[in-house]
Amino acid sequence: MTPMAKQKQAPVVITDVMAKYIDMVKLSRSEHTARAYKNALQTFCDVLKEKWLEPESTPIEKLTEDLISPLAGYLKVFAPATEQLYLQAVKGFYEYVDSERLADINQARVHVLIRQRSRRPGIRFPQFPMDEIERLLAQVENVENLALPVGDEELANLNLRAYRDRAFLLTLADTGFRVHEACKLRRGDMDWNEGRAIVIGKGDKQAVVRFTSRALQAIKDYLSLRAVLDGNSGKQLTSLPLFARHDKGAGKKVKPMTPTTGRNIVQERVAQFLGRAMVGKITPHSFRHYFVTSVLRGSGNLKLAQELARHSNIQVTQRYTHLSNDELDKAYYEIFERKSKQS
Repeated sequence: MTPMAKQKQAPVVITDVMAKYIDMVKLSRSEHTARAYKNALQTFCDVLKEKWLEPESTPIEKLTEDLISPLAGYLKVFAPATEQLYLQAVKGFYEYVDSERLADINQARVHVLIRQRSRRPGIRFPQFPMDEIERLLAQVENVENLALPVGDEELANLNLRAYRDRAFLLTLADTGFRVHEACKLRRGDMDWNEGRAIVIGKGDKQAVVRFTSRALQAIKDYLSLRAVLDGNSGKQLTSLPLFARHDKGAGKKVKPMTPTTGRNIVQERVAQFLGRAMVGKITPHSFRHYFVTSVLRGSGNLKLAQELARHSNIQVTQRYTHLSNDELDKAYYEIFERKSKQS
């Protein structure tokens, strides 16, 4: 028998199939989802090892649906939402194995085991400091407030960073963009006349995102200051990022921001205007909570908020409709104290 024939007869091990499954996920889902699914399968590998199944050497034929039970038990130390996500990832892996006919999987049993042994995440109201975000935005609107003490080597980029940070934070607050969506924006995505952008958002869905006049003006001010840099890039303006890096690593090139840069901007400006104690309490996603809450407070229209926030499930939007404790107290006393006085 030739070496090639021996290689073809080598058993396909569990980790090899996992790698192919993750490659498939990367093609159809977001980078963030693919990374979460990879973490889920790594956790599954840890469980397999506890059951004396080495995934690096165990043939895929040894995979059975009964392994769902120890995985579900292992995940009880995680948050319920993480448990649900990881089980969903492993469920998808079983479906992939079955569809490729790599093992005899009883899909009905997989579904039953997951349903019986997993917790349902309870409803969690979004918690974010609304008043502090409004304080931050009031400071950010005046670009002169954003100057930071820097070394001489960064003086050339100081104004660009100040104008960029103002435009970026106002955009997050007034559009409801997720941080990775804002970082992926290109100049060509903008429709300046209509004050909106057509983007590909979560779930690879195309959507129209509208901008306020203050966010648009802040972006225009920033791009005006960046005109020479963009002009010297040698690229079409429409292909350039809307928000660019302005650090030593970028140099004179126009490179797009990463979500990490976006998070650093928020941390830096929160520390500057609100103090170190608020760092971590306000994140880029806090501005999305702020946006949805502002829409609901201004309109009272749940469907409108869902569409503007681009929530595929209206139950996600409903989390923002809870009344504050002050509003509940007021309603309670108006109802029952009035009733008591009348009797």
